[in-house]
Amino acid sequence: MRVRADVAELLREGLSNAEVSRRTGVHPVKVGDARRALRLPDYRAMKPAYVAPPSHRDHGTRAKYVVEKCRCPKCKRANRRQENVRTRLQAYGRWQPYVDAEPVRQHVRALEAYGIGWKRVAQLAGVPAGVVGKLLYGARGKAPTKGLRPDNAAKLLAVQAVPENLATPVDGTGTRRRLQALIAGGWPQSQLARRLRMLPGNFGVLLFRNDAGVLPGTARAVAALYDELWRADPLEHGVHAQAASRARNQARAHRWPPVGAWDDDTIDDPAASPDWTGKCGTPEGYSAHNRHGIPMCEPCRGAAAEQRREKRAGEAAA
Repeated sequence: MRVRADVAELLREGLSNAEVSRRTGVHPVKVGDARRALRLPDYRAMKPAYVAPPSHRDHGTRAKYVVEKCRCPKCKRANRRQENVRTRLQAYGRWQPYVDAEPVRQHVRALEAYGIGWKRVAQLAGVPAGVVGKLLYGARGKAPTKGLRPDNAAKLLAVQAVPENLATPVDGTGTRRRLQALIAGGWPQSQLARRLRMLPGNFGVLLFRNDAGVLPGTARAVAALYDELWRADPLEHGVHAQAASRARNQARAHRWPPVGAWDDDTIDDPAASPDWTGKCGTPEGYSAHNRHGIPMCEPCRGAAAEQRREKRAGEAAA
């Protein structure tokens, strides 16, 4: 079958049969025949798939597919897997989308009585906090949840009232130093907070309050993020140059040491001091501070003062 050049061009651009017919005056049936002759798929299959932006939902999950309408290959595969499971269970007569929420609610209440808050329970179970909040209190004036997904119910029931699950804070010195060093390297606070899945207000407390402890899980998450980003260039990971410059200026204004000023064996030690120059604590380090315009640290200031005292003592003895 011979196909008109204008019809073929419009079809290859991804237009629908109806639109090609409207533009060229060719009957829609003939346009459909032309599409088949050119062996082109349906126009919907020719459009680029929508890929949702990064969020707290990971790609490759059905939630990303349903809630954010992501149509990337990973999310489409996850949705197909879930649909296949549902179809198979329905065929076997074993499809049970929800289970009774009351036993789970009583279990979470018992954990709260033990001292584990409901948000902590959600974190330990790997369940969204909104699920547990609706289970206990409802949402938007509605009654608490009557049914739960079986997987969420199983995860919540698996959380035990043991001391290891209590939210006991640990020293946050190393956590703050790691975040401050990353900001000194050009990583904006908003970018770090998003990667840690933290609210900006909570991130600010973590960053600026020197007396604030942190949860063990938060300390591990920050350490993992530091190991991932300490050698990475923010500009190569979607950070705008202006945002990176503001982050560095903020770190400079607060005198936050960069990554190179800390060793892995000292960054968590509250008594340790950063080595800004590689020779901090010596007169050479003091000179390096002045020569390169690096904020003066206390060990170098003390070393310079000691050198001046020794010089004066030598002159007095002479």
